[in-house]
Amino acid sequence: MDRLARSLADTGLPHPLLVDAARTAVAEAVSDGDPASAADRAQAHAGATARALLTDVVNGTGVLLHTNLGRAPWPPPAGGPDGGPDGGHRYATLEFDLDTGARGSRQDRAPALLARACGAEAAMVVNNCASAVLLVLAALAGGRGVAVSRGELVEIGGGFRIPEVMAQSGARLMEVGTTNRTRATDFATALADPAADVALALSVHRSNYRIEGFTESPTTAELAGLGVPLVADIGSGLLDAACPWLADGPPRWLDGEPAARQVLEAGAGLVTFSGDKLLGGPQAGVIAGRADLVAACAAHPLARALRPGSLVLHALQDLALAYLSRDGSAIPFWRMATTPVADLRARAAGIAPDLAGDTVAVPGGGTLPGVEIPSAGLVLAGDRVAELRAGSPPVIARVADDATVVDLRTVHPDDDGVVAEALAALDPAPVPAGTAP
Repeated sequence: MDRLARSLADTGLPHPLLVDAARTAVAEAVSDGDPASAADRAQAHAGATARALLTDVVNGTGVLLHTNLGRAPWPPPAGGPDGGPDGGHRYATLEFDLDTGARGSRQDRAPALLARACGAEAAMVVNNCASAVLLVLAALAGGRGVAVSRGELVEIGGGFRIPEVMAQSGARLMEVGTTNRTRATDFATALADPAADVALALSVHRSNYRIEGFTESPTTAELAGLGVPLVADIGSGLLDAACPWLADGPPRWLDGEPAARQVLEAGAGLVTFSGDKLLGGPQAGVIAGRADLVAACAAHPLARALRPGSLVLHALQDLALAYLSRDGSAIPFWRMATTPVADLRARAAGIAPDLAGDTVAVPGGGTLPGVEIPSAGLVLAGDRVAELRAGSPPVIARVADDATVVDLRTVHPDDDGVVAEALAALDPAPVPAGTAP
């Protein structure tokens, strides 16, 4: 099977998708009593998979706002590369099937690839993770109860709170357990009450805070065995705890972070997560898991109101292909997160050796509270952040212990020269932290 899949490499698809094509082809060939046709069938399936991806097209239909082709083409960003011959971007196969010429679904490309990457039966994409939770609750528990631990009634950025999102969905919040200790038996008690009419158990990852000390929480497997679907909002978007896209495996600072593949394998019916956090993509929300539950969400009227456009879906498709190719270097977040400190020190010394020093980076984005990532950069005495912001392009730094820190973990190497010019333009000239000016 692996040999057949590798023979399809010229299609440019990630190996897991080629394995899928090979398996389907072999199964069909054996079923039809024609094993010799497996190779041709595999090539056809791989070609069909490649053609099904979201791609740019030339719109010769005469329909200016073609719904299936993403409606209006958009202009390129100021100073950016032209996307098409007229200086704008082409139309795209947002909801168009190239093989049949008929209307397709925007949920057939990037979401299917993300499902494959995290081991889900199906997936769909919406605007952000809050809208993913809203849609799931509305579609699967509208007018019914949803059991949630009191210790997981989180508030995310901008003041949005789980109880408020649930209220807007039409579901009823059923608080169980206590702030610091909740057991599976607390959920079971709520489910056993006929008046509560509990439709779902909801697990919410405490992504932006920690509870320590005298604590207890049920496992995913315990909650998945209660008799109602478990929806796990893992928030941060880690696809697989093993991080197969990283040659050296998961970094230590990811220890304990929930991942979509493992949460689904433990029995969750659905997971929801963000596209713009540990997934490393654009702002989006992903719903992945059982096909019947995803289909129920896709059929709800809110799904249209919360759906993303072709820009987001195209970016997510490229991202999912990078994950399936196990190419962490193609994902800027993971490239930044795993750059060795020694490399950052060398870059800092090349920019301004007198200012080079060790620093500490953080994941940010409301993920992994308290986690620090060893880093390196430039450390200047005093508060010089406003002066750096005033440059063109602006350099955004931080102040820590009365020193200005330019952390190179989040600076692309191509911009080292920009940083060097910004530092050289400071007046008076910068001096190392701890040195009298």
